[in-house]
Amino acid sequence: MSLNLNLSEIDINDLDFENMGSWPLVVKLIFAAILAIMVSALTYFLLVDSKIDELAVAQNKEIELRQVYRTKYASAVNLDLYKQQMLEMEQTFSFLLKQLPTTHETPGLLDDITYVGTTSGLTFIRINWEPEIEKEFYTELPIKIEVVGDYHQFGNFVSEVAKLPRIVSLHDFAIAAEGNDRLRFNVVAKTYRYKEVQQ
Repeated sequence: MSLNLNLSEIDINDLDFENMGSWPLVVKLIFAAILAIMVSALTYFLLVDSKIDELAVAQNKEIELRQVYRTKYASAVNLDLYKQQMLEMEQTFSFLLKQLPTTHETPGLLDDITYVGTTSGLTFIRINWEPEIEKEFYTELPIKIEVVGDYHQFGNFVSEVAKLPRIVSLHDFAIAAEGNDRLRFNVVAKTYRYKEVQQ
């Protein structure tokens, strides 16, 4: 069977759309190719194109879920370690809380600081409680201290304050000459009281 590809002999007006079977073979092939292209294009745009976007979204979601899975898997694998760390943190927190003075211990803390200062050889000019400063989880209790002594006595005093059984931090140091080889040492000692959570 030979194909006659001479299209110049075909008149489109002679083609009967109600009797396509009588069309020349070449015209049938061209029509079938055009019809196949149209069906393919319509199928792609109506069915496939939106699915490609959905596939891209699903692939991105898969990557995100895999990352979440890895993170949760790592947490699950280390769960016993995290529980142990949590217990250690609770014990450390409890130990540190015990180092904070309670309300009835704060006057004794003033006595402790005075004792440490006098045994270091310092002369107290002033030691007073300043107004309390409320923070989110604790209350700051500043103590204004003014003493006279020399550098070695100041160093010894700071060292002994650090050894106190309660947490005390020193801030706002100022040293000025007092005369007769003596120095005036101004400092703010701060201790802290934990705020109990209201149930």
